This record gives sequence, C-alpha cells and structure tokens, in this order.
Amino acid sequence: MSPEVLGVTMLLLLVVAIMIGFPTAFTMMSLGITFGFLGIGFVVFDLVVQRTFFVMQNDVLVAIPLFLFMGYLVERAGILDELFHAVQVMFGWMPGSLAVATLATGTIFATATGIVGASVTLLGLLAFPAMMRAGYNRQYAAGTITASGTLGILIPPSVLLILYGFVAGVSVPRLYAGAFLPGFMLAGLYFGFLVLWAIFRPAVAPMIPKAERERVTAAEMLALVLRGFLPIVGLILAVLLAIFFGFATPSEGAALGALGAIVLAIGHRKLNLGMMRESVFLTVRTSAMVGWLLVGSSIFAAVFARLGGAAVIGDFVDSLNLGPEQFFWVAQAVIFLLGWPLEWTEITIIFLPLFLPLLAGFNDRFPDNYATDPFFFGIMIALNQQTSFLSPPVAMSAYYLKGVVGEGVTLNEIFQGMYPFMGIQVLAMAVLWFFPQLAYFLPELVYGKGF
Repeated sequence: MSPEVLGVTMLLLLVVAIMIGFPTAFTMMSLGITFGFLGIGFVVFDLVVQRTFFVMQNDVLVAIPLFLFMGYLVERAGILDELFHAVQVMFGWMPGSLAVATLATGTIFATATGIVGASVTLLGLLAFPAMMRAGYNRQYAAGTITASGTLGILIPPSVLLILYGFVAGVSVPRLYAGAFLPGFMLAGLYFGFLVLWAIFRPAVAPMIPKAERERVTAAEMLALVLRGFLPIVGLILAVLLAIFFGFATPSEGAALGALGAIVLAIGHRKLNLGMMRESVFLTVRTSAMVGWLLVGSSIFAAVFARLGGAAVIGDFVDSLNLGPEQFFWVAQAVIFLLGWPLEWTEITIIFLPLFLPLLAGFNDRFPDNYATDPFFFGIMIALNQQTSFLSPPVAMSAYYLKGVVGEGVTLNEIFQGMYPFMGIQVLAMAVLWFFPQLAYFLPELVYGKGF
C-alpha cells in the first residue's frame, strides 16, 4: 500500500472512529503512530517527540487554562446570578424582557469566559424557571438559552480563537479584535429576533406586569447595577483592552482576568477553599482535554502530511478549478455540515489543518482577496461554528440545557427552539461576507493594516 493510500485510509478511519464514539485525542495519536510506522518506519517516534514538544512550548496556549479558571471562578462565586437579576430589572419594560435579559447575561458571560457548557447550564438554572413562571413558550425559552450560551466561542476571549491562532499561525490579539464586532453583531441579530417574535406573537413571551416591574425602587436598581453589573463588565473590559492595546499578551490578560475573578469572589464573600479546589480541578480537567487534543492532532497532521495525504487532497481541490470565493464557501459549507455530527474542537483541531494549506495556496495567487486571508477565514469559521452547538444530533447546548431542566422541556422542543437561531447564524455569515470591515475595522484601527 502506497504512503498516499495509507494517509487517506488513516483519515477515513479517524472519521469512522469519532462517529462511533472513540476518544478523539487518543484515536488521533494511535492512528498517527500506527500508520506512521507502516509508512515511514521508526522515524515516526522522533516525529511524535518533536510535535509534542512543539505544542508544549507554545506560550499562547497558557491563556486557555487561565481563562477557564477565570470563568469557573465567576460561575461558582454566584456573580452570574446577580448579573442576571440586575439585567432582568434593567430590561423589564421590553417585550420578551426575560429573554432579552438572558441574551444580555449570556453575552456578558461570553466575554468573561468561553465555556459554553457552563454558560448554557447556568442560564438554564437561572432563566428557564423564571421564564416558565412568567408563562413563556418552552421552545422560545429553550432557543434563547441555548443560542445565548454559545456566544462564548465567538466573542473574545474565545478558546476557539486561541486554538485557531495556534493552528493557522494568526495573531490571537488580532483575531480577538476582529471577532469583537461580528460577535456583537450576532448578539444584536438575536436581540432583534427575540423582540420582534415577542411583539408579533405576544403569547410566547407575556409582558411582566407593571406593578411587579415598579416594585423595584430606583435606589434598589442602582444598587443592583453597581453590584451585579459593573464589576464583571469592568473586569471584562480591563482584560480585553489590555490585550487589544498591547499592554498584555493573551496569556498575561488571562492571568489578569483570573486575578480579577478572585478579587470579585472575595468581594462577594464567596471565596473559600472548596470553591477554589473545585475551580482548579475543573480547569485542569478541561485544559488536559484540550492539551491532549492538540498533541494528538499535531501528531496526526504531521504523519498525514509525511504520508502525502495532504498532497492528495490538494490535488483533488486543484482539479475542481475553484476560484478563491468558491473555495471559501465550499470550505464553510463542509465545516457547517461537520458541525452536525462533530464538536467545534474536533473540527478546529482535525479538519481545519486540511483546509489551511489549500487556503495558503489561494492566498499566494490572490493575495489581495479577503476570501483567501487566513484572518478573515478564521473569523468566519468562528461564526460558522456557532452552529455546531445547535445542530442535531450532537447539539451539545441542547443536552446541557436538558440536563439541568429535566422534564421541564423535551429534547424535541429544544431542537425546535434552536432552529431559528441557526438561520440567524447563517444570516450573520452572509452579513459578514458582504461587510468584511466588521472583522477588519478594529484590528486596523488598533494595530494598523500590516499587523
């Protein structure tokens, strides 16, 4: 069997193994070592050491555990509870006010951490019972929570953007600046949809009675804003601005965020040894999973390239005679479809390295086309992969929500509530394509065009 056939066979076996449910990281490592030994002999073991060391010495990846630790501390300190209550009071006069409060809370929490599971779980615990008591439609409520909770993989500080920057060799601060406006644009589209749905179909989101809204005095509202809203927003702005303007690297900004989360937990009188131990444990567990994925994918990708598998795929794409725009949208369509059975980590770690060399080839031939720019490609990928959390059968956001609400809603109702938001995500991709300055404006303003 030729090395090229071994490479393609290895890729097909990886897809089958993931579909069956084998652990992704160790499947990639075992396939890489096995097929590498068959194709290039004992050299594969040197390759394993080199790729593992390459991943371990990357300083940018230090930001991942620190941002995760920041998020877990904020979650366990009960800060999100107060944030949701403050935002709920602030938006109580609007149609669909509880849904708008859920979206606002999810957006703010997304800028505090990229932990989608934590966001959906906490919003499910806080917002779903409140919406059910107010007589909200279950599909409307479920769609709001699951969509709001996924914003963390797009809005900085996003773990996905850190991983993409590592895989594609693109500056993470520039990716953070580029994803900022598209992320809030998507949140704005969600906001418009929720309010319009509540206006034209008021039965799905009844207004909170005026007497109940007026029960909170102006002094109480000010106190809620000062305690529940300003501290977390101030911490987020401090972290992001420090990274954007070059005062701190992503890793240093993440360390600043982790320290700020500790200070907030102390200020809320929630910091204790048990909470710290649990936050550290969850951070280590999640970081270890990401680390093994990176090591496994690096080994797999190196062996795949040495066997000639990447060249086979490149020759096949070249034979299609695609233009840069056509290739861009074919790649986005493939990633969108991969989001139905796979999670974003698997897509980013396994499949993006297959597209990036092809993208580089187009970029060499069409250097002034933003469709071939790895930076713009990455921002669109982050927007595209929002769908991986909302698309059945995997749709992890649905299972996170179902896990905390139990019999309060069926999986089918959650899926039906998510479908409109998937449509909005596709619309957001079209908006970004026609208005690419949404991605380029902040990076060019802060860093200049050549960064």
